Amino acid sequence: MDPPVPRPGSAPRALLARLNTPAVRTRLGSAAGVLILAVLLWRLGTGVLLDGLRRIDGPAVLAALGIGLVTTVFSAWRWALVARGLRIRLPLVPAVADYYRALFLNAALPGGVLGDVHRAVRHGQSTGDLGRGVRSVVLERAAGQLALFAAGAVMLLTMPSPVRDDMRQAAPLVGLAALGACAVVLALRMNRSASSRRDRAPRPVLAEAREGLLSRRNGPGVLLSSLVVLAGYLAMFVLAARVAGVGAPVTELLPLGVLALLAMALPLNVGGWGPREGVAAWAFGAAGLGAGRGLAVAVVYGVLSLVASLPGVIVLVARWYAELRAGRRTAATAAPGAQEDTAYEPSFTAPAEPVVSAEPAGAAASVGVLPEVSIEKYAPKESTRLARSSLPFSAEPSEGRPMTPESV
Repeated sequence: MDPPVPRPGSAPRALLARLNTPAVRTRLGSAAGVLILAVLLWRLGTGVLLDGLRRIDGPAVLAALGIGLVTTVFSAWRWALVARGLRIRLPLVPAVADYYRALFLNAALPGGVLGDVHRAVRHGQSTGDLGRGVRSVVLERAAGQLALFAAGAVMLLTMPSPVRDDMRQAAPLVGLAALGACAVVLALRMNRSASSRRDRAPRPVLAEAREGLLSRRNGPGVLLSSLVVLAGYLAMFVLAARVAGVGAPVTELLPLGVLALLAMALPLNVGGWGPREGVAAWAFGAAGLGAGRGLAVAVVYGVLSLVASLPGVIVLVARWYAELRAGRRTAATAAPGAQEDTAYEPSFTAPAEPVVSAEPAGAAASVGVLPEVSIEKYAPKESTRLARSSLPFSAEPSEGRPMTPESV
């Protein structure tokens, strides 16, 4: 039989399907991040970079830990609010611990999002609803990104930055496009018949997004926590600039920090490294502060962010030790039961058989039937039977009478 002839165009589709997998995308993103860092170090050298790293001291580490504590607590609070909107119970203290663990995994593993994936799956499994657990994490991260885009657009339009003129030129076009999209959506909704609008149920994802992010109960808290978290990230960037020796005003550093944070959202990084350093080097160079200084600030920011996530290591070790002890306790509890099961013979029931019961003198012998008796509990162990058979005395009953010490 001849092999099947591949259809035209099937090979490219198969190749694209093979490349469009999470594992391949993560590897390609990590490779792109490494390539960006290699090009930056080749073009700019390592002198300014190493000088910035040598400037990291104890006060800078303590300040990074403090800023990280504030941003993590408010991020965990935002997560708890979104989960409550999705009718999932999430106390604040466990949320803070899980968020610290996710931040450390994001900074230590390629891709920059594996910690959030782990947090979503573990939370969904612990609540018994994996879908809602994952959606709560997705909505929480989306709230942070929306706050970054909105506040970043305002800063880039109003503060001096290398992209302010371009942003001001593009802002009217973007605004008109947004108004046009809204008008099209409104027209489609108005033209829809009332019956179809009643028959069609609202989309669950949009309903959950409204309840988790925009409801009166959660909206103010989500907005406040997102602004505090964004302020903490920008404060960390300003701290990194000061540690690297950049003395520019804060109003000049904030737009550059927004550009670096926006670059971190690109899926072409190794634990957040790569595009952030490239954009920072370009932005600082365009602002007249030096591309090398921009690279140093971005690297110091990455190191301080990693330091701020180090409490996640304590959470990982504590959770691992607790699970290990729970597993040992479970094994120790199940061990006696397993030994007890092996100590007895397989259970069977003796069939009913006629027996002769001895009566006193002068009375006739009567024949009866014994009830069915299970001998599972009274079956001797194999080791006991072997030991008895090795004795010089017979262990079998004789003359139809039961075995007694006197007969032995």
